[in-house]
Amino acid sequence: MSRINHQFRLAARPVGLPRPSDWDRVEEPVGEPGDGELLVQNLYLSLDPAMRGWMNDAKSYIAPVKIGAVMRAVAVGRVIASRHEGFAVGDHVTGMFGVQEYALSDGRGVTKVDPALAPLPMYLGTLGGTGMTAYFGLTDVGRPQPGQTVVVSGAAGAVGSVVGQVAKILGCRVVGIAGGEAKCRMLEDELGFDAAIDYKTQDVRKALREAAPDGVDVYFDNVGGDILDAVLTRLARGARIVICGAISQYNNVESVKGPANYMSLLVNRASMTGMVVFDYADRFGEGIARLAEWLAEGRIRSVEDVVEGGVEAFHDTLLRLFRGENTGKLVLKIAD
Repeated sequence: MSRINHQFRLAARPVGLPRPSDWDRVEEPVGEPGDGELLVQNLYLSLDPAMRGWMNDAKSYIAPVKIGAVMRAVAVGRVIASRHEGFAVGDHVTGMFGVQEYALSDGRGVTKVDPALAPLPMYLGTLGGTGMTAYFGLTDVGRPQPGQTVVVSGAAGAVGSVVGQVAKILGCRVVGIAGGEAKCRMLEDELGFDAAIDYKTQDVRKALREAAPDGVDVYFDNVGGDILDAVLTRLARGARIVICGAISQYNNVESVKGPANYMSLLVNRASMTGMVVFDYADRFGEGIARLAEWLAEGRIRSVEDVVEGGVEAFHDTLLRLFRGENTGKLVLKIAD
């Protein structure tokens, strides 16, 4: 029986939050792999804030998704047909397979994963690009030292939750900034953060003075905007700011808001550095090994927010990111 592939293709460049009209929902027959190719059935789809930037026709670290193309997304799935010598039917793999039920691939950028070692959604989170972003962004760019104070924004999200836990392992005092009482309680009670600030109900600057009385040595920024400005007022001398994301700005219809308090970098001899996980691709083995070790030892907890509904739920699930409704890594289940 022939299979039908359901896809989300980019129909228009979103202005502000993506709308249903920005997508074309396409049905087409599933192709058969040619020489050197494999066919993957996607099982879980990664939902990431960076996807919003990929929709824009603007210069970035990666080319924008073209109008009419399948929306770019990382997924984990099962090989169901193969004419590639490196992959066999039944292998579980992860790669940039897109927002669709089935994907043909030539094997480039595809990695085998073992569901016996960890649940498949974890390979999109702590043991995937999310974990690599957290690990290398913190250790390579932030360079925290034992006893220093690390502040993380978006701390209950996919990257932030891992950053904070790794910082604790490295001997740091960790302060998380998140939205809502439940998320802040999770950070302290379940993930071991020393303090949590609820930006929805607290004055962030005042709360930072109390939570980081000696200043902020490392700030891992996932949100940008007003929270970045607030942390800039609390920098310790020699502080390092890791610019990982700016989810508060991604859907602006006006210009992105830049930091008003940037002169704090000069006063405190601090640095602000952008971080893109793709730059560490040749070191992913190192990061995965370290995080897997900590997971096995129970020193890190992996948090996944898995939504069921199949590929048709993609648009609504994506918007959960920008409404701050997810806790941990947001994953859409496509198939069993």
